[in-house]
Amino acid sequence: MSAGAAAARAQAPARALKIFMVAGEHSGDALGAKLIDALRSHQPHGIMFGGVGGHEMEAHGFASLFPVEDVAVMGALNILKALPRLRRRVFQTVDAAIAFAPDIVVIIDSPEFTHPIAKRIRKRAPHIPIVDYVSPSVWAWRPGRARKMRSYVDEILALLPFEPAVHERLGGPHCTYVGHPLIEKLDVIRAADADELRARLGIQPGRDVLLVLPGSRRSEMERLIGVFGEAVEELKKSGRDFEVVIPAVAHLRAEIERHASAWPVPVHVIEGADKYAAMGMARVALAASGTVTLELALAGVPMVVGYRIDALSAVVVRRLITADTAVLPNHILGERAFPEFMQEDCTAGNLSRALTVLFDDSAARRAQMAAIARVPEKLALPEGTPSDAAAAATLSVLNRQAR
Repeated sequence: MSAGAAAARAQAPARALKIFMVAGEHSGDALGAKLIDALRSHQPHGIMFGGVGGHEMEAHGFASLFPVEDVAVMGALNILKALPRLRRRVFQTVDAAIAFAPDIVVIIDSPEFTHPIAKRIRKRAPHIPIVDYVSPSVWAWRPGRARKMRSYVDEILALLPFEPAVHERLGGPHCTYVGHPLIEKLDVIRAADADELRARLGIQPGRDVLLVLPGSRRSEMERLIGVFGEAVEELKKSGRDFEVVIPAVAHLRAEIERHASAWPVPVHVIEGADKYAAMGMARVALAASGTVTLELALAGVPMVVGYRIDALSAVVVRRLITADTAVLPNHILGERAFPEFMQEDCTAGNLSRALTVLFDDSAARRAQMAAIARVPEKLALPEGTPSDAAAAATLSVLNRQAR
């Protein structure tokens, strides 16, 4: 146990706790599962959990009020369609929280679902402290949300190192950097056996590999797979000799294979843990904007980023966005180290031109590699894991309330 974890355990309340947790999608479910374990290790007198979570939280003894799939909705159009169901689930969750009478509430990401719940809990039971695990992207768009959150959130647990300063500047709640969950995967990412995967796929040693990552959600994959394929075709026409590897989630694999079957280069579609091995053998990556860009940076892969969203979301985002980059490693470094092409700029020509210079030992590639080397140190914690830091910060809120 780290010194920080030992200190948190020493100051944990000397009684059993009741903690109500709300995760609104699968990424929050993964965070919640690790937080459950860390809280139990820090709280020797036991914890009773209630709330909403997914399969990973349930595997750690958590009983969800309803399947998380009922509220795991992304995109403005999809949210509008699901609004009646989402409202029912919000009110059901608030009623359950009040009946549970917890010592603390932890909402995890998914602000469209979890924040309405937090607001209503605060109104009905203002004495219950509320922690928000994962800050909304107030640094990217709608910065006014930060100040509004002060009325119903007592503490934010930030995944990105620059977020505490952002909330302080914007007048948001107290915010603690607890580390990104990918920190805990760093050894796994770097230890993946790229040579074994290369041999299994039949890709000759030394042959260039382009890693293509069109997204893990069907909607984003469908918007990107076509233009990504066109970029591959342009690279091939320019004389590049390479093969493509596409990591796919299981439910999208068949559709990705159907699209990629027409591409003019050998394409290998893989699943699961092979993704990190594929990163290890990639010369360069073409990726959708999202957490995968941070995975690529930690794996040491130069990248070009593209993204398209639906027309309604694009109108909303353009009116509200304040950031000049949508790429996580760019935010972390405070510079546009990795090229990005969004909406109408996400064209085959733009993507292929940005990619082609990264295949060579060019100034652009060397600059990206230097930037990549700085990412892990920016994310580093003084000690322990993100889950430990999140548990300690959560318990510290209870200690502050008790004083």
